[in-house]
Amino acid sequence: MSEVVLFDEAATTSGHRIGIVTLNAPASLNALSLPMVRLMLPRLQSWAQDADICAVVLQATGDKAFCAGGDLRELYQSMREYGPRPNPYAQEFFGQEYRLDHLIHTYPKPFVCWGHGIVMGGGIGLMCGASHRVVTPASRLAMPEIGIGLYPDVGGSWFLNRMPGRIGLFLALTGAQLNAGDALFGGLADVCIEPQRRLELFDDLTQLHWSADAQRDSAAVSRLLARLAQNCALPPSRLRQHYDAIDQLMSEPTLPEIAARLRALNTDDSWLAGAAANFAKGSPTSAMLAHALWRRVARLSLADVFRLEYQVSLGCCAHGEFTEGIRALLIDKDRQPRWNPATLEGVTPDLLNDHFMPRHAGAHPLADLR
Repeated sequence: MSEVVLFDEAATTSGHRIGIVTLNAPASLNALSLPMVRLMLPRLQSWAQDADICAVVLQATGDKAFCAGGDLRELYQSMREYGPRPNPYAQEFFGQEYRLDHLIHTYPKPFVCWGHGIVMGGGIGLMCGASHRVVTPASRLAMPEIGIGLYPDVGGSWFLNRMPGRIGLFLALTGAQLNAGDALFGGLADVCIEPQRRLELFDDLTQLHWSADAQRDSAAVSRLLARLAQNCALPPSRLRQHYDAIDQLMSEPTLPEIAARLRALNTDDSWLAGAAANFAKGSPTSAMLAHALWRRVARLSLADVFRLEYQVSLGCCAHGEFTEGIRALLIDKDRQPRWNPATLEGVTPDLLNDHFMPRHAGAHPLADLR
């Protein structure tokens, strides 16, 4: 059985080495599993301390996807087994995944992520924290958690809140799919490069004169990526095109008022109409959680957001919506989730608040994040 993550080191002409991480589960569209995280976290921590490692590149095997999200089947089985009781698998899954995401966000060396193809959910969590985030014209991004009874986690509460205007809230509530132009406009990516130039990028990185000065090296990588991005066929951004309409849709102070605007949306634009339809089909509990987090995290640090998301994610595991969403999408594949509550009005304050309650004993498992 092949390793689900591959590691390599490329020598540079300046005598340094570049660490290369390759997600290697193309059959599952490189869905991020706990074994992947267990392999990646210690290796990235080791490279961060290795003076000879000047940068890290994160990529994936296959042409279809960088990472289509989290691998949810084992998580589903654990939720079926433990129900509302403490869930050791979920605790480790989310704790280690968020620790990995936080490490990438705070990595002390240039970190290049090659986000070609499908980049969703947990895949965006990996890519978003990189210092240099590359998409291609074939990249397709989304935070589609409302459709599975979760919410945009993996730091989504933090980075969606920092997108222009209220488009982050729109994406959290609708799971709308984004192209490369949208990713650049929304700040989820830095450059768009044609996929056939990937090997050229790798070769050029080994030719850079690395200085072990992270700020200087980062600027050199940025100049290199900007050169490779020239003449890329960047698709037009729907987020930019519909920016004013999205801001107006999301401008109401309460979620029921926003929901009324989405339901009343009358448009010939298939992308906007599809986003509104996703919201209508999604979990009301997920929508309420996403909206509540949007309001709560505006002034929290990234580490505090991950600590809060950890509690909310375990709350989702303790309640039935996440289990039902995975069942409908991946297990029975009927795509007919039976949400309970079935309406926003049915999501009581007590139910919502219970998702935020700590479900761990002792100190917070992510207490040491800084």
